[in-house]
Amino acid sequence: MSPSQESVFPEYETETSQTSKLIKKFKETPFVPIGMGGFAAVVAYGLYKLKHRGDMKMSLHLIHMRVAAQGFAVGALTCGVLYSMFRDYVIKPKE
Repeated sequence: MSPSQESVFPEYETETSQTSKLIKKFKETPFVPIGMGGFAAVVAYGLYKLKHRGDMKMSLHLIHMRVAAQGFAVGALTCGVLYSMFRDYVIKPKE
């Protein structure tokens, strides 16, 4: 593409790397990676405890694990929305 032509998607042609884009997204919405990490941690802990569940049925254990993982993810997303609203409406100076 010649320099005189205007790009259709200029944001895709910037000289930023994928890592810098990812870091920028994490700074904009910090609770999303926290939610993803918590979800993965709950699932890993549940799979670890699967061997030592005692008399509990497997289906009941899996239901508890699913509810805990979903609850962590939804809670993190809710905190992220509240943080975003706080940042936009309380901290941001009135124009």
